[in-house]
Order: sequence, then structure tokens, then C-alpha cells
Amino acid sequence: MKRVLEDLDCHDKELSILFTDDENMAVLNRQYRQKEGATDVLSFSMQEALDGEDGTPLFETVMLGDVVISVDTALRDAKELGESFEKTVDRLLIHGILHLTGYDHERSQEDSERMMAAEERLLALI
Repeated sequence: MKRVLEDLDCHDKELSILFTDDENMAVLNRQYRQKEGATDVLSFSMQEALDGEDGTPLFETVMLGDVVISVDTALRDAKELGESFEKTVDRLLIHGILHLTGYDHERSQEDSERMMAAEERLLALI
């Protein structure tokens, strides 16, 4: 992940990673996204929380944010995709980190394609 963070110019940022189960992930998904059930990965940016009303940072922070991964879902995803659990976790971490750095695949098809390309490029680094 060090290479990924360096590539995204986040080498001096702190990243918190939580591995949990589907039950706890469903609670987080409901609480923070108002969606039912577990998901594979959630990201909580500390950058956005520290921005002012006009979107400019209130101050510089070393905390990039939190990435939460459901191990239960990652295990199912790995089996379904025919890839190793480690590769699935790497992919989910990269996905979460990209969200923390401003990527959002839900805004538009173009943004989705841009994020997918970044995921593939970063996966190749590791």
C-alpha cells in the first residue's frame, strides 16, 4: 500500500484500516449511508470533514481517513471472482483509498470509468 499512497501523493498521510464482519458492516452502512445490509468496503474521509463551507480546507491534516472492509464479504467476493483473498483485499483497499482522495464512481459513467482505470493502474503497482 505504500506505493499506492505514494502514487496518490498521500505518502505523508495517516490511514486507518478496520477489518470487520458483515454484521458490523451492516450497522455502519445503515448508520452512515442509510442503506440496508453489509457492503464490501466503506470509506470515511477526514479531508471532507475538515473542509470549510466553500470546499477549501480549514487546515492541513495528516489524517487521510478510514477504510472499513468486511472480511465476510471479501471472502465471498474472492471466491466469486476466482481471485486470492489477498488480491481482493488489496482491490478493496485501493477502492477505499481512491474514495478518500476524491474519486467517486457513483457521480457519472465517466467518473466510474476513471476510477476503474485508477484501480487497475494502482493494482499493477502492488
